Amino acid sequence: MSTQQSAEALLDNLFWHALVGPHARFALGEGEVRRFATGFSPIVGFANPDQPSFDALLGYCKPGESFYCDGWSGPAPAGWQVDVEARMWKMVWRGPMPAQDEAPEAQPLGPEQLPQVLELVELTRPGPFGPRTIELGEYFGLVDETSGRLMAMAGERCAAGSLREISGVCTHPDYQGRGLARRLMLKLIRREMQRGEIPVLHVMSGNEGARALYRRMGFQEHRESVVRVVSRASG
Repeated sequence: MSTQQSAEALLDNLFWHALVGPHARFALGEGEVRRFATGFSPIVGFANPDQPSFDALLGYCKPGESFYCDGWSGPAPAGWQVDVEARMWKMVWRGPMPAQDEAPEAQPLGPEQLPQVLELVELTRPGPFGPRTIELGEYFGLVDETSGRLMAMAGERCAAGSLREISGVCTHPDYQGRGLARRLMLKLIRREMQRGEIPVLHVMSGNEGARALYRRMGFQEHRESVVRVVSRASG
């Protein structure tokens, strides 16, 4: 297996490999289950998604708390319920390194910008996101110089081996159609490739427009998987 193939094999279970690897300091859990700590993206990873260890998760979550999980499609065990089920594509960057920074004016997003970040997330729903998610990697935003409004953002979530996930990509409805998020993604792709990393991302299967855009940019589909939102029964 080539180095590229070995790296991409981590993508099949990226959340687990991130939570026991580079993001272990942000994780809770034991044995064959890990979750991001409260405040981060509500995501859980299992060592074996085909046989997830929900019993091991009980001590690390509250009744009614919900999580995203990837790759598990079996029946819900006692005490748990599946709230949402969908499918998503895992995509890997195959293009060349962008020749230049496509968004040199983009601002790093940190704690001072968090209210604007959370407001944009609430408006656009780019996926599981928490107030501490911006601690997982670099996040950049484009700001309207006139109003000071955050127009678009993109950042990095999970990391495993040489893989680096681009996530939190969203644009305020008033600024869509200008290619802002695309420019931010290319900025991140360039920075990641300069560090010797392989950019990857997840996109919902039903979002064909976004997937087509990512293909045109230079991403290719790796595989499709089930994604679920599961919660611990309140009773």
